[in-house]
Amino acid sequence: MSEPTEKSLVERTSRAEKEARAIEEELEKISQGDLSFIGDPRLEQLLTENEKLKHRLVILENAVKAEAGSSSSTNKESSKKEPKKRPILVTDITSVEGNICVVNELKNIFEHSITSAYPDLVDPPVVITLSGNNPKFGDYQCNSAMAISQLLKAKNIKSSPREVANNILNKTAPSPIIERIEVAGAGFLNIFLSKAFAEHVLNSILKSGVKPPQVKRERVIVDFSSPNIAKEMHVGHLRSTIIGDSICRILEFLNNDVLRLNHLGDWGTQFGMLIAHLQDQFPNFKTESPPISDLQAFYKESKKRFDEDEEFKKRAYACVVQLQSHQPDYIAAWKLICEVSRKEFQKIYDRLDVKIKDRGESFYQDRMDSVVKMLKEQGYLEEDEGRLIMWGDEKHEGIPLTVVKSDGGYTYDTSDLAAIKQRVDEEKGDRFIYVTDAGQYTHFMTIDACARRAGILKDGQRVEHVGFGVVLGEDKKKFKTRSGDTIKLIELLDEGLKRSLDKLVEKGRDKVLTPEELMLAQEAVAYGCIKYADLSHNRVNDYIFSFDKMLDDKGNTAVYLLYALTRIRSIARTAQISTDTLLAEAQKSGLKLTHEAEWKLGKVLLRFPEIILKVSSDLYLHSLCEYLYEISSAFTEFYDKCFCVEKDKEGKIVKIYYERLMLCEVTARIMEQCLDILGIKTVSRM
Repeated sequence: MSEPTEKSLVERTSRAEKEARAIEEELEKISQGDLSFIGDPRLEQLLTENEKLKHRLVILENAVKAEAGSSSSTNKESSKKEPKKRPILVTDITSVEGNICVVNELKNIFEHSITSAYPDLVDPPVVITLSGNNPKFGDYQCNSAMAISQLLKAKNIKSSPREVANNILNKTAPSPIIERIEVAGAGFLNIFLSKAFAEHVLNSILKSGVKPPQVKRERVIVDFSSPNIAKEMHVGHLRSTIIGDSICRILEFLNNDVLRLNHLGDWGTQFGMLIAHLQDQFPNFKTESPPISDLQAFYKESKKRFDEDEEFKKRAYACVVQLQSHQPDYIAAWKLICEVSRKEFQKIYDRLDVKIKDRGESFYQDRMDSVVKMLKEQGYLEEDEGRLIMWGDEKHEGIPLTVVKSDGGYTYDTSDLAAIKQRVDEEKGDRFIYVTDAGQYTHFMTIDACARRAGILKDGQRVEHVGFGVVLGEDKKKFKTRSGDTIKLIELLDEGLKRSLDKLVEKGRDKVLTPEELMLAQEAVAYGCIKYADLSHNRVNDYIFSFDKMLDDKGNTAVYLLYALTRIRSIARTAQISTDTLLAEAQKSGLKLTHEAEWKLGKVLLRFPEIILKVSSDLYLHSLCEYLYEISSAFTEFYDKCFCVEKDKEGKIVKIYYERLMLCEVTARIMEQCLDILGIKTVSRM
């Protein structure tokens, strides 16, 4: 049988991709809430087939690369490439700090060994995965042997995956982070971490605190929340605000330069009717601050007049013209309305502990003129039924942007183009993140395409749309009040406070906490449970808003995690051991992982940098929530099996296990850092 050509490999890859997509469509039904597959034997079959196809894709894609590389090597001079710079490996355990990413270091180690074993392969795959719960399979696995075996086969070199695995093992240099490596099964390399390495890392955290893994520092612009002036924030703004804040927090933890922007809807025709209504209701607004206590009601009144009164409508349009002409009295009225609205927004941001800089659409008004002028001069705008549109590519595929309307006005497309240009040219951004509902994905990808076509965005600068699903009520319909109105966010937070206090009183916490401690616990639980319920779900899916589930103190909830953390913190307090005393003991002996449950918890804690890097890259915060729950579960197992403090029958302390208290301290520090990234405040007592 002849070896596959690059063309045939590409065709096979395409077929495998189609098969994988078909299966993932079936699996997607399950993730979207279609439970008809439960109990169906096809489910397990689909999952298995999906994994097989993903593996085939990796093999085929690498085979295509190998074939392309070999076909271009006929001219020896042209095939010469700059040798790839190998990563520097850790050789001395004392040089390791608490922020080392284990999975990245393992990738570096096996990249060395694989390229040493197979120097003629072009970009051989280095696949490192976390092992399952069975300790006999090690802590991590290198699963590169099967793919490499297929690449060799494409070059007429026969070598079984197990032979490949042994060859890689023979070329793997000793490392202080690895205890041993074993070849298993068809060619898996099971990696067992060094306990001495883990103890050193955890002791570093104990002595120096939780530090972020090192990454290249970037200027990141995060566009989130974005309510409209004169309209109250409702539950629809909840997800953007919570997700956007946590994204900022994790990027700031990694020492990036983050600009948090609130792209307010503070410009447009609705301000004409608001200003006209303001002039009628409060003619002295320029000298006396009007008592607009309910801007939402004020908006509804002006809208009703606009819809029913033709004379008022004409005045409203005239006000728009005056506003856009920057007539001072109209600008003053506009500023007044915006200020009233911003104060209401700020109340919510303060309660949720969200820092954000207001920069509304009005900021980009003058910049839109220059962007339109530039696009016209460069020949990117085309006329379409009186409009001026721009395509993301020359093939006119997809949906174009409407840059100028038929009446000469601008659109959201225009302001978003002006915004990305300002963020590139003036803010010097590297990464641009937009946190909006999933339905706006196409819009922002078109903005990205048009900005690149026009030369606004350069290579290395990237636009990322962080989409999310809608919030549902317990009836699985869009979350609304019983009367069908949109739920106001301030009322939702008030309800959370009431229910969290009820929950704390039900558990008798009002009897043991001071009034101040009870209030802090009430706020931590109320706002924490709302945030965690959102962030713990895959953001692309809809989720059901249920206070009862949020406030459950069992399972993967904020309440459970906050209780778990306060319990961990109470252990040293019960033993009457201060942090200073614990650190002094750490200087003597250091933290040790002797018991199996200690070792299991220690390995979970080691993964903190790995999780942080993953979430900062893909911006799926539920992974951090799952990790937090994994820590608390591993700690519970440790605490059940290992005494930290021994007491006699009278309750008198007879022995303190300082090394275990050190492990408790490291656990608490990492949990606190994770909760802080999620925007959840912790309390010392609950």
